Amino acid sequence: MKTYWPFQRRAAGMRGRLIVSLDVGTLAEATKLVQTLRGEVGMFKVGKQLFMHCGPAVVQMVRDHGSEVFLDLKFHDVPRTVAKAGVEATRLGVRMFDLHASGSLDMMQRTVNEVGRVCRTENLRRPKVLAVTVLTSLSHDDLQRIGVSGEIQDQVSRLALLAKEATMDGVVAPPQEAEPIRKLCGAGFLIVTPGIRPEESEPAPSDDYPPATPEAAIRAGADYLVVGQPIRDAADPAAAARAIVAAMQRAVATVPEVSLEGPESA
Repeated sequence: MKTYWPFQRRAAGMRGRLIVSLDVGTLAEATKLVQTLRGEVGMFKVGKQLFMHCGPAVVQMVRDHGSEVFLDLKFHDVPRTVAKAGVEATRLGVRMFDLHASGSLDMMQRTVNEVGRVCRTENLRRPKVLAVTVLTSLSHDDLQRIGVSGEIQDQVSRLALLAKEATMDGVVAPPQEAEPIRKLCGAGFLIVTPGIRPEESEPAPSDDYPPATPEAAIRAGADYLVVGQPIRDAADPAAAARAIVAAMQRAVATVPEVSLEGPESA
């Protein structure tokens, strides 16, 4: 099937590939941001802080506004527990959720299988199940201290391949890992990339790794871009989101068309 790697070249498609992090502390703040951006972006990321404060109500709020949720809770436990957590995320109606690839092949496979089963038996939409490879805050020394030898990129590659073997839909990976993962795992494997900042945006003290521009991430092979502070704290968040979508569109126009086997869109 002929498609584009990694995007179809449509402006509406670019909006759908932009995820905004709801890195705020309350449901009221999250609601205000969703109301402002729901027509400008494709998805909102809900992480641990907001979910622990609001619970499933924040997921329902986003869905009530007609938007999609990436539930970024990075599940990591025994396989049975993670699989059950994945089932409950599915029942919430999220579009994506993630878990740690280091939890084992069995943990990933069991989660994928249980999610598929509950979708069939309860007639639910199947979410994309993503693997987190190596946390962006971890250094080479950190990995050495927990018994992981070799370079960070080697560990990322091993875990990305393990996730693919487990039939996971893709990975969450920082910008500098997108290109090697794309080459290793192919075009049908989703890459969700955080740490995106427009060129004119100043790095934040909380950045765990060098940020990348939207253009650079797209050209490296990312499918979805996760943006937080540059949109959230902008004087006009909607205009900031539109500018990033435009940058994505410019970048994908430079990616050659190729013939690939796989779905037309993720």
